[in-house]
Amino acid sequence: MPDLSTLGLFAIACLALTATPGPDMLLIASRSASQGRASGLATYAGIAAGTYCHALAAAFGLSQLFLAAPIAYDVVRYAGAAYLAYLAWKAFRSDGAPLAPATGLPRYSRVRIFRQGLLTNLLNPKMALFVLALFPQFVHPETGSVAGQILVLATVLNLIGLLVNGLVILTASRFGAALSRRTRFRRAPQILLGTVFAGLAARLAFVGQR
Repeated sequence: MPDLSTLGLFAIACLALTATPGPDMLLIASRSASQGRASGLATYAGIAAGTYCHALAAAFGLSQLFLAAPIAYDVVRYAGAAYLAYLAWKAFRSDGAPLAPATGLPRYSRVRIFRQGLLTNLLNPKMALFVLALFPQFVHPETGSVAGQILVLATVLNLIGLLVNGLVILTASRFGAALSRRTRFRRAPQILLGTVFAGLAARLAFVGQR
């Protein structure tokens, strides 16, 4: 297990990274605004699970495939972009009912939202490369299992991410609920969510090139 000084330095790095607005934070905020706090938490849970998957891949050297075979990176990148574009299309087609006072219940199940967050994270090859680049700097093979240390670091990253994104979820869900009470802006949260998905798809497809 990493020592306390290593964990402290890693925690500071994680706080700086997670507090900086990025694709994951945008996705969590837009989902929270469109479907409430529980959906925002489900999205974050999926992203956190994806982080563990990337950490395990790094521990067993699988992430290095992207470095050794550029075509594998592009295949995953375009698959992720296509999936995000599909989610954007679904969001734009929604009638905005999830937060409507008359229904009170979200359209999508928590399991489905969790799965979307997980797949969005897994299909982002830059996340794999990020884990591969950052984690080894805080791993010391002489202190124990490398895989165990990487999983501990992934847990620290996810806990700090929960604190930061928890504030985002609370703020965005209140904003979305306020908009949903205004008939004129009823579909605004869904349009925001669709726009975020579309933006992430474009970013992954056209800006995600190494």
